[in-house]
Amino acid sequence: MNREQFEKMKSDRGFIAALDQSGGSTPKALGLYGIDEGSYSGDEQMFDLVHQMRSRIVTSPAFTGDRVVGAILFEMTMGREIEGQGAAAYLWDVKKVVPFLKVDKGLADEVDGAQVMKPMPDLDALLARAKDKGVFGTKMRSVIKLANKAGIQSVADQQFEIGRQILAAGLVPIIEPEVDIHSPEKAAAETLLKEALLDRLASLIDDEVVMLKLTLPEEDDFYADLVSHPRVLRVVALSGGYSRDDANARLARNHGVVASFSRALTEGLTAQQSDAEFNAALDASIESIYRASIT
Repeated sequence: MNREQFEKMKSDRGFIAALDQSGGSTPKALGLYGIDEGSYSGDEQMFDLVHQMRSRIVTSPAFTGDRVVGAILFEMTMGREIEGQGAAAYLWDVKKVVPFLKVDKGLADEVDGAQVMKPMPDLDALLARAKDKGVFGTKMRSVIKLANKAGIQSVADQQFEIGRQILAAGLVPIIEPEVDIHSPEKAAAETLLKEALLDRLASLIDDEVVMLKLTLPEEDDFYADLVSHPRVLRVVALSGGYSRDDANARLARNHGVVASFSRALTEGLTAQQSDAEFNAALDASIESIYRASIT
């Protein structure tokens, strides 16, 4: 493990940029960026366009390790180049931004008010490739829709089981059990989730540490005991559908938690903007999220 990256992720001020939209979420991300589905055909063109968008973000002078401590990549992005370098190597060597990789293959159907992740039969090979390319850690997402103990336990069990597989490969897992912001039982689900996370963190051994990516909670500082937990390198928050202003306001009230925003980061950026307009809009977005992350 890269100790410089580890120390940066542990203690530097800033947030994580989530640039890992996958096949299902890419058309929506491109649409918000000003590229509608009628202007491209097929997955290849779609992924070329989203790579151009991501490259424009990370090569912008606004995007540096001073405010952005990490970035989460989609698997296809990891295999591509940015300005002639592998994407992960570019992030770290040029921008001093710690690279992460989204490793899940999407969500299974809802059972007991929750969606666990689909199987990942090729995970070991993907982790080896990621490590070879200089990736520091991974991210994998499940979704909790109801305060159903069985469903939440299933999510936590799977996340930590695969988390151990990732730790064994020499990478740091970001465990992401998202609680749907539209859940009618959001606060109750968060209470059950925190209990499940604390229980499983207690089972980690030696120097094993994980990161947690959680929905911004209904109760401010609700995850304070996770922020201070010796087995948690960092707690980061997803924007989850909240607007950037709302997400930032909620984040600022949760001390020690930093952002890992996707849609909220790119809100207001379009393909039609000049480079000067784009860089100014991205700079304002990064600054607002950075300020909310350093409370």
